[in-house]
Amino acid sequence: MILSRKGLGLEVSAEGLSLAVASGGKNLTVQGGLSVPLPPGTLQLSRREPNVLNAAHFVAAVREAHLRLLTKERAASVSLPDAVGRVVLLDLEARFRSREEGLEIIRWKLKKNFPIDLGAVQLDYQTLVERENGAVSLLVSLLSRPVAAQYEELLGEAGLEPRFIDFTSFNLYRMFAQRLEMSEDAAFVSFYRGALTVLIFFGGVLSFYRTKETPGEAQNLYRELNSSLLVYRDRYPGQAIGEVFCMASPAEAEPFRALVAETTQMEPVLLDLERAVALGAGTVMDKNALHGLCAALGAASRSL
Repeated sequence: MILSRKGLGLEVSAEGLSLAVASGGKNLTVQGGLSVPLPPGTLQLSRREPNVLNAAHFVAAVREAHLRLLTKERAASVSLPDAVGRVVLLDLEARFRSREEGLEIIRWKLKKNFPIDLGAVQLDYQTLVERENGAVSLLVSLLSRPVAAQYEELLGEAGLEPRFIDFTSFNLYRMFAQRLEMSEDAAFVSFYRGALTVLIFFGGVLSFYRTKETPGEAQNLYRELNSSLLVYRDRYPGQAIGEVFCMASPAEAEPFRALVAETTQMEPVLLDLERAVALGAGTVMDKNALHGLCAALGAASRSL
């Protein structure tokens, strides 16, 4: 008998914790999941300082949620809000010989733009494209070491083994990657847990990233999205957006789609998580519960 490999994903947010178990790789199947709130005063999101203010409450909540999930999986991929770190798109004139050399060059390059101690930052990068002249475009993620270390320590205390730590915007992207990658010149706009995120791809390569926590009122979302598009068009005047995709919670989805259409002057494709995943045998959840697992499922898919 061949056992299906499963992945465990955990999303930490200001709203609480979401855990999901999935299998199936690209054709993702939800085997289980749940979302639970954290006691008031447990968490305070910050880029510099450890986020968990009450370690006992946090550990107890993670442990209880994992027990309720009824899974043996303990190696968890973790999704953190983009607000606790930084993401930079960086162009370098020459590729490097090793990952270690790449990290050193990136640190040297970033020192000019970030007034922070890069020695206290956990830095990772992904090569987006290598050009014929040797130049490379990179996606660089920065997370404070104290922030990362605290999450790793407390999750370990709760009985989990943190495998990957990533930001929520990219875990949302993973959930719809198959559809998004069919369009080389596209924008992906999401409003999830109070954060508006804009990812724009040109030639299949990520060329613009912006996320902003903002109230969900239409005028705030319109202003932030319009500002992002203006910056993109000013920076890349020859790179037209060919298609627009968007996602939001079930209750906000249609108004958000209309707002994105008005702002972009294009008819966006509204992405539906129910079409992107299947529910495993015995797994029952409504649209709202499934939506609340979106980032946790994206994290879980990293282990498959």
